[in-house]
Amino acid sequence: MAAAPRWRERLFALYFLSHIPITALIDLQPLLPAGIPPRALTDLLQQYATSFRDPMMLQPPEWFKAFIYCEAFLQLPFFPVAAYAFLKGGCRWIRTPAIIYSTHVATTLFAILAHILFHDFSKSEHVGPQTLRERLVLLSIYLPYLLFPLLILFTMLCNPHYKHVEKRKRK
Repeated sequence: MAAAPRWRERLFALYFLSHIPITALIDLQPLLPAGIPPRALTDLLQQYATSFRDPMMLQPPEWFKAFIYCEAFLQLPFFPVAAYAFLKGGCRWIRTPAIIYSTHVATTLFAILAHILFHDFSKSEHVGPQTLRERLVLLSIYLPYLLFPLLILFTMLCNPHYKHVEKRKRK
């Protein structure tokens, strides 16, 4: 049976390991009351949102907050589990959770990317992307979070190593 490519598993592990601090320190800030995150982290978020014109992180719409709650309560607990499985390598048990994670994240990212491309940000309290170039720059920040889950999904569905074949008992 073909093993999953180790370079791909290591890449997935790095993706999940890097996601832990990004989620815990940056992405969850819009859910917290003012004054809870340290000033350095709020300044970092403010600098990011200003530089890349991402008003969703400073004043998230309700649907975006729902995605952040999913990230906090569904994805964040999964990140260390997935990182462990992919660092260890060859863990077939990660297939179903990785498929669930990948499809969930890809679905949310399609909505976010569509919002970036088509929303009229001129009415936002915080500066959003106005030109196509600004929209594409912001899109490029979010795009890896669609591409990695799609690569994980493709690997879980198509790599023979992760396809579980049940052995039937002979009578």
